[in-house]
Amino acid sequence: MTPQAQKRYDEKVARVEAAIALKEPDRVPMMPSAALFPMINAGYTVAEVIYDISLEKMTKAIVKYLEEFDPDCGLNTGTNYAGEGLILELEKPKNMRWAGMPGNIIDVNSIQQFIEYPLLLDDEFDEFFSDRTGWTMRKQLPRNSELLEPLATLHQEGRFSIQRLAAQVSTPEFKAMMQDLWKIDELAQEFRKNAKKLDETVYEMGYPVFRKGGAAVPFDNYSDNLRGTILSLQDIYERPEDIDRFIEETIEPQLEMIRKMGKMPGMKRKHVFMALHKGIDGFMGDEHYKKLYWKHLQMIIEEIIKADMVPNVFCEGRYNTRLDCLTEVTPGKVFYHFEEVDMALAKSKLKDVACIGGSFNNNLLQFGTPQQVRDEAKRLLDICAPGGGFIFATGSGLSHEKKENVVALFDTVREYGKY
Repeated sequence: MTPQAQKRYDEKVARVEAAIALKEPDRVPMMPSAALFPMINAGYTVAEVIYDISLEKMTKAIVKYLEEFDPDCGLNTGTNYAGEGLILELEKPKNMRWAGMPGNIIDVNSIQQFIEYPLLLDDEFDEFFSDRTGWTMRKQLPRNSELLEPLATLHQEGRFSIQRLAAQVSTPEFKAMMQDLWKIDELAQEFRKNAKKLDETVYEMGYPVFRKGGAAVPFDNYSDNLRGTILSLQDIYERPEDIDRFIEETIEPQLEMIRKMGKMPGMKRKHVFMALHKGIDGFMGDEHYKKLYWKHLQMIIEEIIKADMVPNVFCEGRYNTRLDCLTEVTPGKVFYHFEEVDMALAKSKLKDVACIGGSFNNNLLQFGTPQQVRDEAKRLLDICAPGGGFIFATGSGLSHEKKENVVALFDTVREYGKY
């Protein structure tokens, strides 16, 4: 890293860390979620980037974005599956669609789309709790992936027999599955090697990548990965004991995972990302939110803080009614990123507790004018910047926004957001 790049890196880290500590840095940090925008800005389709396992296109797109807009955070492959197209084709997920997939089911410039359906059925709870490994192998994985459908045939009734097992795993379907799994591993190793090169490029440019880990609220795991939104909300009333049992079985392993993460090299003060899916206003009442959601989110947040990392909490959807709960954390250690909230209310409640950001409407960047963008950015800065504890971020990831509007946003925050 050159001395100039090191200076840039140190300044950006100091700026972000000051904001999280509820202090006023030299100016408000600018950290929008870049998402698809760098790819499109570089002239690539999302499909092209997803199917480029070399990550050369993604690297060029990120370098261009950093050089043109100079945000206060670097980027990596992120959650857009850059470079993983061939792996996805082999995995054959049943609940996901991605740009460039066979048949071009979604647009070549679309973000990935997920299809939600229950994996844990009503009559399987006894099996789920008594034989989690067996249920996962024979039910969950085959329901998630066409590749893994042969696992549904694995059964051992009565006395265990190696010969019987050998016969089951020697079918043409099982052998084909294993061949594809080996291919996936080979591709994944190549992907990780190229992703490391991308990370090194961003670092050498002087841009820190803050996000280095992830966590999830147990109720979100229950809803996202097992029952789906509708059934999980019904289960609050019809299967409360099953929800409680699942949460109690999974919260401690989650906390232990965070402890181990905190001991990994390079994780000190890194941001552990959490997307809150089912905590949104209106999904559950206050009593249920506190019991089934906030109680465990609070435990996770505090464990991340104990491990000397930063909880980076993305509050998806509207979050006005949850703000009082969000105050119940160690002050000056948390970053709450809101998709949609009354930022004046959030600032009033959280100003002495946690750094806030987000709630800038991306539709304005896509359909508005540069002047409208500047006016809205100034409005948010007037509300949230005084006293520090504010990171400017868009409500959701940048994608198909007008470039002149993105330029106007960055310029306004850099100039008007000075302390």
